[in-house]
Amino acid sequence: MRNSQNITLSRSESLSTTTADETTWSLPGAVVGFVAWLVALAIPFMIYGPNTLFFFLYTWPFFLALMPVSVVVGIALHSLLDGKLLYSSVATLLTVIAMFGVLFMWLLG
Repeated sequence: MRNSQNITLSRSESLSTTTADETTWSLPGAVVGFVAWLVALAIPFMIYGPNTLFFFLYTWPFFLALMPVSVVVGIALHSLLDGKLLYSSVATLLTVIAMFGVLFMWLLG
């Protein structure tokens, strides 16, 4: 025995439910996260010069592990800020630089 009813939806009702469920496109957030990681990687070279290469010789896995984290942070902040590219890029850049700085200072100390 079937305990259901047939419900007919008009075309406008079926279209309005599908557009509300769409998510924000995450590619701009991923690109911003990767660029923020590259900028954060360049900051120690600007401060300490070529001697940073000797420091990165043994610690490169730690900084390489921050790359996917930076991409995920970029995607998360881009979707949390409703796709506003300027705000999400500034927030991602500050967050990734802070993560990179904390790791750098932890490895130096």
